This record gives sequence, structure tokens and C-alpha cells, in this order.
Amino acid sequence: MTNRREFLTWATCAGLAGLTDGISSQAASPQSAAPRSSDRNYWLGVLNQLSDPILESLSRGQLKRQMPVEAANAADRARYTHLEAFGRLLAGIGPWLSLPELHGPEAADQQRLLKLALASLDAATDPGSPDFMNFNSGGQPLVDSAFLAQGLMRANLLAKLEGKVRANLLAVLKSSRQIPTPTRNNWVMFAAMVEAALDLLGEPTIEQRFEACVRKMLSWYKGDGLYGDGEFFHFDYYNSFVIHPMLVDALAILKNKNDEFASLYATQLERLRRYAEIQERLVSPDASFPVVGRSITYRFGVFHALAQAALLRQLPETLEPGQVRSVLTAVMRKLLEAPGTFDQRGLLTIGLYGHQPSLAENYISTGSLYLCTVALLPLGLPPNDSFWTSPPRPWTSQRVWSGASVAADHALADTP
Repeated sequence: MTNRREFLTWATCAGLAGLTDGISSQAASPQSAAPRSSDRNYWLGVLNQLSDPILESLSRGQLKRQMPVEAANAADRARYTHLEAFGRLLAGIGPWLSLPELHGPEAADQQRLLKLALASLDAATDPGSPDFMNFNSGGQPLVDSAFLAQGLMRANLLAKLEGKVRANLLAVLKSSRQIPTPTRNNWVMFAAMVEAALDLLGEPTIEQRFEACVRKMLSWYKGDGLYGDGEFFHFDYYNSFVIHPMLVDALAILKNKNDEFASLYATQLERLRRYAEIQERLVSPDASFPVVGRSITYRFGVFHALAQAALLRQLPETLEPGQVRSVLTAVMRKLLEAPGTFDQRGLLTIGLYGHQPSLAENYISTGSLYLCTVALLPLGLPPNDSFWTSPPRPWTSQRVWSGASVAADHALADTP
């Protein structure tokens, strides 16, 4: 930090964002920034708080019975919401589930949740289970088959599955191919992610649903790290929710199949870095951010791309690890500690800052909300990584609005 005024402004803003050690559905009392050693503990508390109600129930085959469905049309969304919850949760916690050489309470938590996740996968994919999920009826299951596939890839579980669970997973992922190949928007990436997982499972893939879909998404690049959602650009957060993260993960598989995709993967990482830079600048000094576009009730899932850039150690040079950790921590605290964020069962309610069902589109339901967990991706970095050990730092808007000197921002100089 360049001066005392900058530090005081940052500490004040961080305090207003609720930087406390506990996790609660009630707003925290303002205080100065917590020591950096507590940040990982806070994130782990968030991970447990979000994971336990889903995995404890699903691992016992009781999720459909115990999880209420909040939605504009609950009867319709009940067909999809349980796979939404499970797939999106795994997409967020997957890297941490596969992190080796943890110790102490964190290692115990990891092994407990890994065991629950595997039991949940069994329950979700076994046709004889009361929690057997819908992978092919309607269009929505393609979305969450993809998030489940992405989560299993991130958890490094596909090669380790055996017997009935492996066979059932193969069957349900292949069954999602009954849903026609999308061609007009970000849904191309859902077809591609399912194929990527099938490739890792040793199955032949369908070029129209894999390579062609990735090429189609790449063709919609508009410049400065931003893709169109189809032919046209949408001012929302789908570049982060879906497009950048799934392009990176799909291309990571394709580059090992075809040299053509190696250079495209490098280009995509460059675009991810620029978009991560933009995302960090969107957060205001008090940890709020623009409420714009669809699916805003995914809460801090808005920062999927920034979190993935941190996980992959692909942050741009303008962003220090402690700066990104600080901004993500502050955003999580601000949103999770808003009154009404959780119901009496500990499940998320629809909203951005507390319970605000009016913000939801008709496709939003209880399970949808668990896309927020993708902001937790940096937990897949070990505790001794610089993301966790570097000093906390103010994020860009805090520095600017405290009067500090900040370098000018510049667009990415590339072409579609």
C-alpha cells in the first residue's frame, strides 16, 4: 500500500464488507480486516456451509425429499433443480477435493466431503435410487450434466471411478446427447463439456458436440477478452458463469487430442487473464458490483472466471494474489452475511443480497443458486501458495477512490 490514507480507506471498506471470522446469515459488525491467515479458514467454512446440506442429504438418497424447491414455477423446476445443485456444487469444490497433502482439520473435512461426494454421485446416477436425477428430459439437463462433468474433471475423479458408479455415470452422460446440439448461444459449451468428460472416461466423442461447439464459441469473440453469447454481445456475466471457464477446460482436453487446439488454448488463457482483470475492476470499494444481466442470483458465482484465473495461476501482472484474495473474500462476506441468504435448513434462498425472489428469471430455482460455489476454486491451491500467504491488499477501486496512484487500464490488443 502506497500510503497511510490508502491503508485506512481499504481497512474501512473491508470492515464494512463484514470481514469477520464467523459465517452467518446475519450481517456482521464492521471491523478492520481479518488477518490473512483467517481467509482460508473463512473460505473453508463457506465451502462446508454450502456443501453439507446438499451432500449429506444426497449421499443418503434423501435430497429430493428434504430440499424444498423455491422457484417461480416450483413444479416444473423440480424436474431439474436437484441435478443443478449437485453439478454446480461439484464444479466449485472439485479442485479442493483433489488437492493432495492436506493436514489436520482441513484434511479431515476433505476426506469426509469426498466420501459424501462419491456416495452422492452413486445416488444421482443409479436408476434404482430415489435421488436418480434427470439427465435427458427437457433442455436444462444438458446444462447441469456439463457442470457435473466439469466438477468431476476438476476433482480428478473420472479416471478413478470403477464398477457400477462408472457405468452409471457413462450411461447418464451419454443419455444427455439426446438433447439436440445447441448452436446459437453459450449452450454450445455445455455439449462440449460433456464430451470432454466422456473423452477422459475413454469414450469416443462426437465432433459436432465437441470440436465444432468449441470452434463456434471461439468464433463469437468480440475483443478485449469478451465473447458474444451467440452472434451478439450480452451485457451480463455469462462470460464468467460459463464461457471462459468452460472454454479453458474444454481446450485443455482438446489440445492433447489435436495440435491445432494448443495455440487456441494459449490464446484463450490470454483472454481469460484480460477478463479477470476487468472483473476485479468491477468491484466497488464496499465490495458491491454492478447488478446487470441475467442470473444475478448466482451471487458471487459472477466471479467464476476471476477465481479460475487464480486457480490456474493465470492472473494478469496487474493483479497480485493477495489483492484477488481480498476482493473475493470481501464479496463473499458481503453477500453471505446478508440477512435472509439461507433458509431454516441452511439452504440458499433466491436473491443477491439476502432473499430477493423478484430478481430471479423463470429458470432459477434452489439448485441453480449453487453456482456461487465456483468462486471457491482457489481453495484448490495449497495453503502455502502465494494466493493464501501473500499480504492482503486493496483492490483497484479501493485504491482509486482513496486517491492512490493506479496505472491506466488498457484493452487487450488482439483480434477475433
